[in-house]
Amino acid sequence: MTMTPPAAVSSRRLNLISLVLLLGAITTILDSTIVNIALDHFHTVFHSTVAQTQWVVTGYLLAYVAVVPVSGWASERFGARRMWMFAVAAFLLGSVLCGLAWNLPSLIGFRVLQGVGGGMVLPITITILTRAAGKERIGRAIATIGLVAQLGPILGPLIGGSLIDSVGWRWLFFVNAPLCLAALVLAPLFLPRGGRESSHRFDLLGFALLTPGVVALAYGISRGATPDGFAAVDAWLPLAIGAALLAGFTAWSLRSTRPALLDVRVFARRSFGVGSVITFLSGFSIYALMFLLPLFYQQIRGESVLTTGLLLIPQGLGTMCFILVNRRLGDRIDTRFVIAGGVVLAMIGTLPFALAGASGGDVLLLAGQFLQGFGMAAVSLPVMTLAFASLSHAETPRGSAAFNLVKQVGAPFGVTVIAVVLQQYLTGATTASQALGAFNATFWWVLVLSAVPLVLAFLVPATRRRAGGEKPGAPAQAEEAPAAIETV
Repeated sequence: MTMTPPAAVSSRRLNLISLVLLLGAITTILDSTIVNIALDHFHTVFHSTVAQTQWVVTGYLLAYVAVVPVSGWASERFGARRMWMFAVAAFLLGSVLCGLAWNLPSLIGFRVLQGVGGGMVLPITITILTRAAGKERIGRAIATIGLVAQLGPILGPLIGGSLIDSVGWRWLFFVNAPLCLAALVLAPLFLPRGGRESSHRFDLLGFALLTPGVVALAYGISRGATPDGFAAVDAWLPLAIGAALLAGFTAWSLRSTRPALLDVRVFARRSFGVGSVITFLSGFSIYALMFLLPLFYQQIRGESVLTTGLLLIPQGLGTMCFILVNRRLGDRIDTRFVIAGGVVLAMIGTLPFALAGASGGDVLLLAGQFLQGFGMAAVSLPVMTLAFASLSHAETPRGSAAFNLVKQVGAPFGVTVIAVVLQQYLTGATTASQALGAFNATFWWVLVLSAVPLVLAFLVPATRRRAGGEKPGAPAQAEEAPAAIETV
């Protein structure tokens, strides 16, 4: 059975829905960066090796990507609101148990439970919010999600460093509880009821191909940061297995007469397909910078975790500034040029770090971070808007899962490649000047790789306003596009 798309809600109701959804989503977005900065601390607390403590992050990542493909089907089968509340509750339970962990194995196990909840929250959040917003306000919905997604990695080190210094590592996890509880209390009051939408049977074969495939890819990527890089057997072998399983799933999805776990056909649409490629490649720029900047400030500039968090604030300010001017830009400038301009600004913002010294030039670096934040938002938010606006009401759950899967694989892959590059440059670096040179060279790599989406930006369908129309929106199929939109 299928559901008739409901009418878009009022602006006031949309604001309340956004608030509730973001209460649940922000904890999962902040969690990874909050915990990442504590890995060295865990190494000391639990008297374990770096390889052992790394599983606090790896275990969460593997569980996270494993459930993303299932989130679309689960939303259709049991209702988006119900599954969102289940995901937030699972994340809450995992957070509390992590805070109570008595040794490293128990912490890793509870992090897996956290990942099961966290992996479903964001795709279902996007499904609920974009449906409630409707086609005409989808840009607003994506901007709301994008703001939190961009600020999370910036605020994470600041919050994490403050908690470790003041109340201890357990509060890295306990801090999630108030927000999750508030979200669970408010969800039945404000989120759309959204009952069961489909009686399709679970795609068991697709699950057997897709989930192990993305888990193998995620694991292989995580092992790529080891000294041998992707040449290590435990890196390239999982990557090869994962790629083979994904190829098998793609073939199965295209031939299946029943809805597959993910609908790969949506990638054939230019806006969704090109947007997904740009999102994947942003792992080499957006997420690579989020990885490199804290290391640069701490290892080269000698800053504390807390000070590093403060120094990263200009990047968040740049993101917020783009969101404030986004509507006006969209009214006047073709989306292709907005995305291309964002890529150029992010590249300009990276240049000061490629030329930076061990001290001085602080104003230039902070200005560069502002440009990075503005440019990153100018790339990611329009791309997401175009991709999701091309989906029909029925396609949104599985399309959201597909898009998020691309992002969750692309981000760590790009970061790992840049980490391998940095590691190669740092090998044999015995002086401070040599270490600085290693970071400068790695920032040049980021700058060059950032140029790839610049070319892809012009493959995005052009958008323009019709006479008397409203702001540009999605280059969807003609029957799905807002009335005021024209694509060329």
